[in-house]
Amino acid sequence: MPLVEIELSNETAILPDTIIDFLNEADARIRHYLENSPCAATGFVPSHFKRVYHALQTITDLNLACGTSFCEWGSGFGVVTSLASMLEFMACGIEIEQDLVEESRRLADDFGLPVEFVQGSFIPASAAALAEEAYTDNSSVFSWLITDAEEGYNELQRGLDEFDIIFAYPWPGEDYLFTSLFEKYAAEGALLLTYDYPQTIRLLRKQGDPSEGQ
Repeated sequence: MPLVEIELSNETAILPDTIIDFLNEADARIRHYLENSPCAATGFVPSHFKRVYHALQTITDLNLACGTSFCEWGSGFGVVTSLASMLEFMACGIEIEQDLVEESRRLADDFGLPVEFVQGSFIPASAAALAEEAYTDNSSVFSWLITDAEEGYNELQRGLDEFDIIFAYPWPGEDYLFTSLFEKYAAEGALLLTYDYPQTIRLLRKQGDPSEGQ
């Protein structure tokens, strides 16, 4: 089914104090983590959280999502997942690095946020060929594309097709893999929100094939 891009305005509304406080604390913890865990952090680069929050707020304000179920691919410190929860999405994140899962759980718990983080791969086992192709194309740089880890969906007890919104921060070269995974496995009507290099927010919807109704 084709993916249709939805234009989002460059919203610059003032952030609520609760969001500012949360982001300040998240930024401090991320800085500390990066300074003290350089080896573990080689694959972790935070996105622009304020821009992502504004995009999620716009999705909420315009009622663009089919529902409130949210999943972050490669959730890192869990900041975007937590922001989604603060906008009343039922939010969860999948992260390959166990130490980042633990950090994200601590951050969310300290703010009393009802989110769930699991360790594992966001790539379905049946999509291994797609991931391996992307891994080869990127000269084996992106170790998080390896699919020998258990699917995070198993622990969540939900399939990829049960989420209304997926958020991801693809590195250059990963875009095709992410959109291909979403197009093949997401539910019709679901949204894919990405923060793309260099600092671009993109929103895609999985749309039904018009020919199916003919």
